[in-house]
Amino acid sequence: MLLQILYTIRSARLLMEQLDYNLLLRWFVGLSMDDKVWDHSVFSKNQERFLDSDLAAAFFARILKQAAAAGLLSDEHFTVDGTLIEAWASLKSFRPKDAPPPEGGGRNPAVDFHGDKRLNQTHASTTDPEARLFKKGKGKEAKLCFMGHVLMENRHGLVVSHRLTAATGTAEREAAVGLVEGVPGRHRMTVGADKAYDTQEFVHSLRALKAVPHVAQNCNGRKSAIDGRTTRHPGYAVSQRLRKRVEEIFGWMKTVGNLRKTRHHGLDRVGWVFTLTAAAYNLVRMRNLTAVVSP
Repeated sequence: MLLQILYTIRSARLLMEQLDYNLLLRWFVGLSMDDKVWDHSVFSKNQERFLDSDLAAAFFARILKQAAAAGLLSDEHFTVDGTLIEAWASLKSFRPKDAPPPEGGGRNPAVDFHGDKRLNQTHASTTDPEARLFKKGKGKEAKLCFMGHVLMENRHGLVVSHRLTAATGTAEREAAVGLVEGVPGRHRMTVGADKAYDTQEFVHSLRALKAVPHVAQNCNGRKSAIDGRTTRHPGYAVSQRLRKRVEEIFGWMKTVGNLRKTRHHGLDRVGWVFTLTAAAYNLVRMRNLTAVVSP
């Protein structure tokens, strides 16, 4: 699965196909040139055992430990952000919870949902009941999705903590407080974030954790929770500049790591893959940071 993330291989069938002729991938998994490649269906069945284990979390922790030993982590300056991860379910599957299945049409029946008011409180996906209908902002299309969150250290842009939750309007701020709370020690730190985090409740929660909220001000028809006591310091401008690095993490995870649309169902399974993808990103980032430049 790590190879699928690192080399943007979308399925087990394609991975087995590449293992049949790619010597680099054969070396990585310990196959010689003459060894027979596994059948993709056998690989998929064995993959289920990994998804039910805590291997991804242990792997992420091991990578983070190596980064700390190499002096690549900061314990003072962080950035938090969230992104939507599209669920492996179609809008057709988002139906009233007490409605019978549509008749006729075989495996893909015609469903006319135009003009219907569909809410997460009354509807659920029959394919992935844990996915939620959500849109990122005004004018954006609503999709069935999950929400991934990361806490990035600002020194080198590595992921130090992460979380996958249901997509709700408050999930970003709630997850951010939990991620900051999980930072070892209760020393003073700064936490950068975008305008979506500019609320009184979130700012007060960070200050209670001895974290300085370097949150972008949202003054669009409202009063910002961040005032001159925070913005007058040079560190605030630095945090606002460095926080944009977190988009590189999400961009890599969605393009190279194939996480724009998940291939699994349920919070636990998608969260497992999200953890492994975050670990893979840190591996690639650490390689670039520690590479010896030839004269």
